[in-house]
Amino acid sequence: MAVWVLWRALEIVKILPDDRRKALQEKLGLRQEELNRWEEISHKMRVVFHGDGIISQFEGYDHLKELDWEGYQKKYGNIQRLDRILEAEGDTPNRYKLSKQADVLMLFYLLSADELREIFQRLNYPFENNTIPKNIDYYLARTSHGSTLSRVVHAWVLARSRRELSWHLFKEALESDVSDIQGGTTSEGIHLGAMAGTVDLVQRCYSGGETRQDRLQLNPYLPSELKELRFDILYRQHWIDLVITQKRLTLKARSGTALPIKVGFRDKLVELKAGETMEFDL
Repeated sequence: MAVWVLWRALEIVKILPDDRRKALQEKLGLRQEELNRWEEISHKMRVVFHGDGIISQFEGYDHLKELDWEGYQKKYGNIQRLDRILEAEGDTPNRYKLSKQADVLMLFYLLSADELREIFQRLNYPFENNTIPKNIDYYLARTSHGSTLSRVVHAWVLARSRRELSWHLFKEALESDVSDIQGGTTSEGIHLGAMAGTVDLVQRCYSGGETRQDRLQLNPYLPSELKELRFDILYRQHWIDLVITQKRLTLKARSGTALPIKVGFRDKLVELKAGETMEFDL
């Protein structure tokens, strides 16, 4: 994430017109030496791996013990709060390969596969086609989901590979407060992050919507339980109505004076003008 931030900052400096860039650098006291340092750091950050291409949650993670997940599930049933269970036994979660919520997997929630591949290449680390699914499987088996936000992140990263599980986790996140799934925490306050996360899952994850390389990119993959999705977005002064079903994607740009925009659908790139409607078969 540090590399991503520095890289984007360097891009902004290059994109700005000369007068705006100079004014901004003067205001921030930003010298060329500092920009050169950002460039150097963004090529040299260290990423720790263990095993066969598994990104370590932290250095030394691979030296921790494996937890008897099956044994604890049989003994306690609900083991979302393994930290409390282990501490009650006089133990500590710090001895085991376990997580309360998504950690490494946040990478795949925050950044697309293409963005991550570019970052890893910039750092001269391998990023194979199976890097993402391999890391998802590894950490999914070692996460207790002791946070409602964990379900949001896991539902997102599983949306393409394991849609049934993704939908299950999405529904659990959706019911966080309605069903008080953590057994009494809702009375202390609602889980607003989980609420917003479920909306975001529908609007950006299941629609496959993102802004990338000067275009609006869409690549929908609806769970089988979700028959139709309708919402509108504002993109570069265009109000666009989207309708997504299991078989079709429809974009309708409302009338206006905004300049045409680029829209990407999987490997296609088209131009959408105000007042136009486009349809794509899924």
